[in-house]
Amino acid sequence: MNDIASRNRQTSVEQALARLNFKPRALEAGHVWLAGAGPGDPGCLTLEVLAALGQCDALVYDALVSPDVVAVAEGAELFYAGKRGGKPSMKQDDINALLVRLAREGRRVVRLKGGDPYIFGRGGEEALALAREGIPFRVLSGLTSGLSALAATGIPATMRGINKAVILATGHAAGTDDDIDWAAIARTGQPIVVYMGMANLPIIADALLEGGLAPSTPAAVIVAATTPQERIVVATLATIADEAAVAGLASPALIVVGEIVAMRAVLAGGL
Repeated sequence: MNDIASRNRQTSVEQALARLNFKPRALEAGHVWLAGAGPGDPGCLTLEVLAALGQCDALVYDALVSPDVVAVAEGAELFYAGKRGGKPSMKQDDINALLVRLAREGRRVVRLKGGDPYIFGRGGEEALALAREGIPFRVLSGLTSGLSALAATGIPATMRGINKAVILATGHAAGTDDDIDWAAIARTGQPIVVYMGMANLPIIADALLEGGLAPSTPAAVIVAATTPQERIVVATLATIADEAAVAGLASPALIVVGEIVAMRAVLAGGL
């Protein structure tokens, strides 16, 4: 019965796709498509990105892209361009130059990033470089980790009666002259989702506290959302840095601060 049920489910998926009547656009030679792979689970791929991977003959991909997703680009030449904090990585100018070179060689290029290419993915920089060089390109959106990771772990990004906005911020420059104004963000009273902030979590937490957020404000760190390695620690703003350190959490991770985090206690049990 299990085999029969499995075949029936597969047929249902194929029928659903047929009813959708999805007709992917052709990836032409000399073109570059900037695509988002979502937060990690291959099930989060959009149909457009899946179709692009099936057409490309050159795939330039990031560190957070699942090997299962990379494998979809069967027969494509692979170019690893991952960036991980504190580790040797390809310079952005070199990545831009690689995309231009591959396009001028007449390749069908997909530039694949975790999440969405335009949400802290430097997709805008790459699009600008392509535009300046006259290289035709498209942007294929992906589920950004800053929202989908919350949904996967029982935290609604917006909740009537709790918040009217949600702030996406980068913590990469925390504690430097290039830092953002955490006090101004704290004064909004709206939930904050911080990308690339694990190394600076104590600095960020202290800055938000100094900006006026209560020490009891709910906070969470989500690691490797939607993947088998997913982990989450929930604490308060005053304790989240210590709790995350005790748990041994490390990047890739998102930091969430705000009353929406408290909803996890109610909602996570139903996931």
